[in-house]
Amino acid sequence: MSTQITMPALSPTMEEGNLAKWHVKVGDTIEPGQVIAEIETDKATMEVEAVDEGVIEEILVPEGSQGVKVNTPIATLRGEDAPAKAAPKREAKTDAPAAAKQQAPAPSSERKASPQSVASSPSDRILASPLARRLAEQGGIDLAGLKGTGPNGRVVKADIESAAQSPRATQTPQQSREVARPSAQQAPAPFKSLESQGIPSGSYDLVPLDLMRKTIAKRMTASFRDVPHFPLTIDIEIDALLKARGEINKRFADNGVKISVNDMCIKAAALALKLVPEANASYTPDGIAIHHHADVAVAVAIPGGLITPIIWQAETKGLAQISHEMADLALRAREKKLKPEEFQGGTFSISNMGMLGIKSFASIINEPHGMIMSIGAGEKRPVVKNDALAIATMMSVTVTCDHRVVDGALGAAFLKAFRSFLEDPMAMLL
Repeated sequence: MSTQITMPALSPTMEEGNLAKWHVKVGDTIEPGQVIAEIETDKATMEVEAVDEGVIEEILVPEGSQGVKVNTPIATLRGEDAPAKAAPKREAKTDAPAAAKQQAPAPSSERKASPQSVASSPSDRILASPLARRLAEQGGIDLAGLKGTGPNGRVVKADIESAAQSPRATQTPQQSREVARPSAQQAPAPFKSLESQGIPSGSYDLVPLDLMRKTIAKRMTASFRDVPHFPLTIDIEIDALLKARGEINKRFADNGVKISVNDMCIKAAALALKLVPEANASYTPDGIAIHHHADVAVAVAIPGGLITPIIWQAETKGLAQISHEMADLALRAREKKLKPEEFQGGTFSISNMGMLGIKSFASIINEPHGMIMSIGAGEKRPVVKNDALAIATMMSVTVTCDHRVVDGALGAAFLKAFRSFLEDPMAMLL
């Protein structure tokens, strides 16, 4: 019997992917857990493991193929036990009526359905790789409560690590789909061609959309359209912050420590979310989810778009650890080597364009986060201190709030807490 290997959904939002490389060829024998292919998604390149054992009978989609839709057959697998399953038919000759029934040709519709019914027979068991089963057993994790991100919903190592790190992470894909479901029912306005808007054909070059740009366009359009949002902006004096940063980097330079303003903003935001826990929230149709930890997603620009790797439980980590993790995540993000659990989820977002000279801006909410912070450049500005004109280094910060979760007063309380940590950085050490 042959079964089909289909293009897996490697993330809750994945609709198509590029088949970058095959690790097997026709005639190869494979077993569960074996890496058989590499798939490029909009965010990263990930390895695909085999779910069943058998022999690769045919490669349906060659490597290098782009835009392969999820659940499209990409190969066929012949079970190694196929010859053994034919034996009962030869033994059935002792029962003439039964043999006649077996030998009678089945209607075409039944013949087409039979492979599906056989293939679906193991659906009552939990699909999980051997490594995932072993890790789950060692960590006391119930596989039945996990939603696998591997092929056909298979639980893989990444799912176990995510569950061990954040039990709530297994609920995130489901919550994301529940939030997105109403917007999916709203048909977008038909696109008007450039020619119909007065731009002559041949006067421009058309660059095809890659998977990342398609996903960014779809998610940001849905967020801006469906999430009732509003911005709040505050100016923060950061002279004390810059002085503390310089002293820390000078004192611990021999240990390889190099703290950035962004690292200190991540820590300050995480502590502010713990002081104002109602702001560390997500909207769901069943209620408002108040998160236990401040899992801060940080926007990183990469070729063709951006990605938001996450500093998990940032409120529990020191500045040196945050700096080290952020540098590692940013490097692997640009190389498209992040694991799904390193950029999927989180409770709050930060986008810092200060290093690009942007003074102030407002970002689009990264669902299901209740807020996203936009950090501008620090610059010398005239300020009034003790009724006298003075010069200080000021930085404009804007939070875009999901009004279903964060009201104006709540957003203001969060910004007040955030400013208190930046203007008195020693408080972050308590």
